[in-house]
Amino acid sequence: MGVGRRLLLAVVCGVAVSSIYAAQPMLEPMGRDLRLPAELTGWIVATGQLGYLAGLVLLVPLGDLLDRRRLIAAHLGLVAAGLAVTAAAPVAWVAFSGLAVAGVFAVVVQTTVAYAAAVSMSGDHGKNIGVVTSGVVIGILGARVLAGWLGQVWGWRSVYIVLAVLALGLAVCVLAALPSDERSQRTATYGRLVASLGRLFRERLFVTRGLIAFFLFASFGTLWSGMALPLAGEPWHLSEAEIGLFGIAGLAGALGAARSGRWADAGHTSRIGGIALVLLLGSWFAIGQLDWSLLLLILGVIVLDFAVQAVHVSNQHLLTSANPDRTSSVIGGYMVFYSLGSALGAAATTVIFASAGWAASSLLGAAFAFGALAVWAIDRQLPTHSMPAPAGARSRPPASR
Repeated sequence: MGVGRRLLLAVVCGVAVSSIYAAQPMLEPMGRDLRLPAELTGWIVATGQLGYLAGLVLLVPLGDLLDRRRLIAAHLGLVAAGLAVTAAAPVAWVAFSGLAVAGVFAVVVQTTVAYAAAVSMSGDHGKNIGVVTSGVVIGILGARVLAGWLGQVWGWRSVYIVLAVLALGLAVCVLAALPSDERSQRTATYGRLVASLGRLFRERLFVTRGLIAFFLFASFGTLWSGMALPLAGEPWHLSEAEIGLFGIAGLAGALGAARSGRWADAGHTSRIGGIALVLLLGSWFAIGQLDWSLLLLILGVIVLDFAVQAVHVSNQHLLTSANPDRTSSVIGGYMVFYSLGSALGAAATTVIFASAGWAASSLLGAAFAFGALAVWAIDRQLPTHSMPAPAGARSRPPASR
């Protein structure tokens, strides 16, 4: 796959995932405009995550049946429709409806990653996934910078208008620039592919990587869906644009992990995962000092996002390598854990902050990080035959788990 196509797929991922996370630096003005109580503002992000969950189960398996190029374009168009509804919403329930629609079809991210995996040569598999997946983290964090600035200058609705236009433009680019990805032969029906998601839970590799993703992104969501509230209050009183700038620190961390796909290609996935999860846990010590030190907060953000990206790329590399004939379905199933974790972190952090402050939210984020590290450590200690592994994984050495 050429550099241009890799970058296009990364941008698709970035814009699609931005539709869910753009609200993070604007929770306070959005909640005020839509007349939501402060403790419910976390649901602005969580609604998109729950829509995403539904899309993972119902839409991602289509990528193993249909031309992924056309599927990517169609889903981008429907993301744009949901964003337009959100931008025009006069009341909260209309905004939630638009966010849910955008979230459902934002699973174009997983179809895009599966497309990249399917067209990659074996030696470039991890590298391509790493580049394309970097668009996800860049979109999550870059959306904060864009949303913070646009939200302050033109209001929060302008953010969703811009993202809708970008999604439509990318749909056209995908149809024009990417080759078709039609299956020469269908190996399963849609119903069987959806049902196969349940069978994945009997596979050890899938379960352990899924649980790690659940705790990983619950920790991630605790930070990014909750941080705007203390930064907007005492003692900092930062604006939406200033809060959005913290996304740059997150981008630095995520881009620092850009080589994690190549490390995975070299067979170092287990070592990468363990080191990164220890860093994730340690980052919360610095993040917890937000009440008195923005410098320590920035350091913690950089480390946290480095760790999240490194683990996430490694997980997807393992799963797609072990399941080459059903990459869309296995990534969709894996991302169910991601979606549940992100929604839990987003909803819980605002409730806990409202009742007990940022120190309690930080403890929550650290607890989620510890959960991910515990799953990794327990999996390392279990014998390799304790749970059935996917067919393609059994020939892999234990150290590559």
